[in-house]
Amino acid sequence: MNRLLLDQGLPRSAATLLRQTGWNVVHVSEIGMSRASDVDILQRARAEARACVTLDADFHSLLATSGERGPSVIRIRKEGLDAAALAALLLGIESRIENALNSGALVTVTERSIRVRQLPIVRP
Repeated sequence: MNRLLLDQGLPRSAATLLRQTGWNVVHVSEIGMSRASDVDILQRARAEARACVTLDADFHSLLATSGERGPSVIRIRKEGLDAAALAALLLGIESRIENALNSGALVTVTERSIRVRQLPIVRP
């Protein structure tokens, strides 16, 4: 899980903190994608074999309807996290979601739970 692409709504300095722990993390603003569409960000994450971390529900919706197997997306549903809190959160949940992310998953992290849905999402 240590290959991540952080979306615009997340603190840029969280990428720096995670890199200090040995993770390969990039923030969209570091690669000129601050104003990129969600689709473009997902394509970049897929091309670089990264999981995308976001506050935006649209990423899950796009993947759920696409039938794609990736990239994995972690949606953080905790408002107001500073860089240190975000980095600590991701470091703290890594062992619980790593296998799912490696095979393609939509992960939602709330104050009380972590929900994982494997990709692709199959509709009856």
